[in-house]
Amino acid sequence: MTPTDELLTFYQTRIDQVLSGLLPEHDGSNTQLPAAMRYSVTVGGKRVRPVLTYTTGRALGIPLERLDVPAAAVEMVHAYSLVHDDLPAMDNDDLRRGQPTCHIKYNEATAILAGDALQALAFTLLASNEDPDIDVACKLRMVKILGDASGSAGMAAGQAIDLESVNASLTLAQLENMHRHKTGALIRASVALAVLAANNQPQEMLDRLDRFASAIGLCFQIVDDILDVVADTDILGKQQGADIALNKPTYPSLLGLDGARAHVSQIYESALAELDGLGPQFDELRQLANYITKRRH
Repeated sequence: MTPTDELLTFYQTRIDQVLSGLLPEHDGSNTQLPAAMRYSVTVGGKRVRPVLTYTTGRALGIPLERLDVPAAAVEMVHAYSLVHDDLPAMDNDDLRRGQPTCHIKYNEATAILAGDALQALAFTLLASNEDPDIDVACKLRMVKILGDASGSAGMAAGQAIDLESVNASLTLAQLENMHRHKTGALIRASVALAVLAANNQPQEMLDRLDRFASAIGLCFQIVDDILDVVADTDILGKQQGADIALNKPTYPSLLGLDGARAHVSQIYESALAELDGLGPQFDELRQLANYITKRRH
């Protein structure tokens, strides 16, 4: 196991335990909703967003316990977005993380409600967080940042652009704008929540880490687009070639595979540049950036 594998396993194990303890076992309604919520969150997943929250927080000297709720909240929003993205009205996928998607496992209505409930739970967790080491002003900013990243200024806007771009030709700037919203907004929020948990960090640090996260968010999406072309379904955990089948604009379709690989390398270097001069406590973030850029699934 490589040091990066050990790093990921450590944080993935922690967030899985945290999520399991925060998800409802039942809701008093005797419905499938709690089971569908738990299924959507706990069946697989790389946990990149909560791992970013943990590694950013650790770099700033924050105890892991203070990062559990922000990390869980961002992963619940991510899980909700995947449940809804997979629905027949959107991407119409039947495989996610190597398992049937929520609407295939249960049914479409239950999947919609599971996504709704996960999103609501994320904000409930942030708003009701009783950690005395995070001041009230920072808790309110956390709620706003996750809300902005999730809604019409962030992820939802990106998904809308994505759906309306099928069979369309986009410029590189337009493609990156879409993914700065669809993928990048939540990755930036993952980092920002950790900075806020540190209480009263200098704005310069928040801005610097935000630029790092923005670059890493683009790297993540470009690699996803490359893997959609070159990786097998069994490795991806979702249907290979799905974007091609839907005739969606992607980095390989715009730049070619070699051009997409060169582009991700360039953006990766710009992400690392934001960490220049920061000490070894930021090495976990550097490792994670390398993993995101060079992953194979």
